Amino acid sequence: MDLSEMQTRVAELEQQISALPAGSVTKKTVNGKEYFYHRWTENKKRREKYIPADELENFRAQIERRKALEQELKALKKQLPKAKSANLSAFTTNVRTGEALRSFAASVRGYRRRECFRQLHDFVCGEPQDKVFILYGLRRTGKTTMIRQIFAEMSDTQLAKTAFIQITAKDTLADVNRDLKALEAQGFRYVFLDEVTLMEDFIEGAALFSDVFAACGMKIVLSGTDSLGFLFTEDEQLYDRCILLHTTFIPYREFESVLGIHGIDEYIRYGGTLRAGELAFDDEDVNAQDASFRDDESTRRYIDTAICRNIQHSLACYEAGGHFRHLYSLYEAGELTSAINRIIEDMNHRFLISVLTDDFRSHDLRLTAANLRKERDPEKRTDVLDRVDTEAVTRRLMELLDIRNKEEQSIGITPAHIAEIKQYLSALELIVDCPIETTEPETKPLEHILFTQPGMRYCQAQALVHVLLKDPQFSELSEYEKTRVSDRILEEVRGRMMEDIVLLETMKAADRDHRIFKLQFEVGEFDMVIYDQKENCCDIFEIKHSSTQVPLQYRHLMDEDKCRRTEKRFGTIRGRYVLYRGEDIQMENGVQYRNVESYLKELPNFEMQQSADLTPQTLGPVL
Repeated sequence: MDLSEMQTRVAELEQQISALPAGSVTKKTVNGKEYFYHRWTENKKRREKYIPADELENFRAQIERRKALEQELKALKKQLPKAKSANLSAFTTNVRTGEALRSFAASVRGYRRRECFRQLHDFVCGEPQDKVFILYGLRRTGKTTMIRQIFAEMSDTQLAKTAFIQITAKDTLADVNRDLKALEAQGFRYVFLDEVTLMEDFIEGAALFSDVFAACGMKIVLSGTDSLGFLFTEDEQLYDRCILLHTTFIPYREFESVLGIHGIDEYIRYGGTLRAGELAFDDEDVNAQDASFRDDESTRRYIDTAICRNIQHSLACYEAGGHFRHLYSLYEAGELTSAINRIIEDMNHRFLISVLTDDFRSHDLRLTAANLRKERDPEKRTDVLDRVDTEAVTRRLMELLDIRNKEEQSIGITPAHIAEIKQYLSALELIVDCPIETTEPETKPLEHILFTQPGMRYCQAQALVHVLLKDPQFSELSEYEKTRVSDRILEEVRGRMMEDIVLLETMKAADRDHRIFKLQFEVGEFDMVIYDQKENCCDIFEIKHSSTQVPLQYRHLMDEDKCRRTEKRFGTIRGRYVLYRGEDIQMENGVQYRNVESYLKELPNFEMQQSADLTPQTLGPVL
């Protein structure tokens, strides 16, 4: 390992250690019962916090992990030569410059760029401005890689004036301020600060970066995974003095182009993050061969570390925890993580209030049971799920997902809790509301939550199948029957997820003149409507996971009563579409079948062409 590699590894270790709990686990015996506590020292004072029994094993593992990393760090630092530069040795934080940055960037030269890379590039290479650039989003969405790609593009002259500061939880704004002054005195123009939200005093003091250093001509780029912390900062300290670039949402077209992975089913399986195998990220929290949601364990770990820790850390650091609001009681009881997990699992299938106030139930299981009972093909029709102990299956599913039932919660869940969790998940861009409309103008639209991390949802469905296979009655079935039922469950899930993906990406591509929604009738619905408010016309869609054309798929699109009522409220129906996994084709009745993957890839430039010489097959909805 050469010097630059050792420096990079030291920075990685320091970052990983800072994210793990300090101190140790201690045991107390009270009235013959054992209780465990996290004990650490803070500001020269000993502190303790009770560790719930169900979190003890994981907490101990984190402590052991930290100790192992500290040993590795200690051994590695002994191998490092003493700094030859007096300037570098004077820095308080972990500052990397010059050739160390070139080495840092070397491994990403061949990586494809995200679409949002251009915004970062334009800021760094553009004219100076009194603003800082904030690159934020959940883990595994390409933030650090984009910074390294910037380094790889820089000339030797630019790189000589560039510094990368790896922030740890031990750093303070005072430390950073001191180092930035030193860098400024040495003529540095480009400074990148990674994981700045780890500093407890970052939110309250972030104006330092724009008002002092950016105002003096420095290009300051801040990045980190605690997205909520950046939003608090933007709202207060950096209002109108920052450029925000959110990396969390990765649409299908970008998933395909960046990773070279094709097919909507692959996106359903892995979508939401960029995989470690392709992009060589250095995050140990979601490690192993595939950093995407490859199984339920990796999914749960991702939710806990990337989402729950994100929310809780930002809230704890903002206004001394004053922004927890109603969630503080859940936080103190150690049940906030469980509540967030529970919402995420059921996000797309029921109203959020019922998710936390009713007993946990799996919609996937119930829906599949119903569909298998009414299957048109007699050979595929079965009531096998009616004979399965669904309560036991659900109970095992809850254990697998680490989700607590209402009776197991010491703190009652209120609508205020739900509303606040929902706000924070929305701020993190994990959820988006796509309303369900009706043909009655006075009717208030229903809430329909779309989840931006498809891989996460799919892994939880796979967990359901895993639990189902362990049911005693289910296990008595033949291997053929078990496979058939489990495949059908996952097929149902993929179908509903594909609907949500199309709705979400169409919403994000649409301009302000267009509204995107589901349209519901007393019986049946249009899976998607694109309403052109300016022209007072609309396109109506059915979205099917099938790769074949079946007349039943478009029955609602041709229903005269539904179409008449739709046109009364949303104008002339301009086009009728079925989005599916097969080839483009136009039916004689005017219904157009369109390949869903082509549709999603065309969305950014999808424009209606009204030219008379176009064939029907080339027409599509306007965005």
